[in-house]
Amino acid sequence: MPSIHAVATLTAKGQITLPKSIRQALGVDAGGKVAFDIKGSEVVVSRVDEGSEEDPAIAGFLAVLERDIRNGYHIVTLPQDLAQAMLVAAQSLDITMDEEIEGQVAL
Repeated sequence: MPSIHAVATLTAKGQITLPKSIRQALGVDAGGKVAFDIKGSEVVVSRVDEGSEEDPAIAGFLAVLERDIRNGYHIVTLPQDLAQAMLVAAQSLDITMDEEIEGQVAL
């Protein structure tokens, strides 16, 4: 990557606009994501590729869940009436499980 020096001004709200030369070098456009990492006294800005973000809370929860499933901990069957109600509710929805999700999804 070429060596580029560009200056951005911090607004009263703590926001900056990435200079065009930096956006071009990183290959990000409007809606693109960048990450900020502090290394010593420097801030490193890098492009975030789609799907590479990982929430540490979710990652930790999934790790605990995976461990419990592997070891058979805290696993119980759903009560029959709940399972039946879920099936009835699911049958009334028009869902294609293989269909791509459009737009952003908030968890």
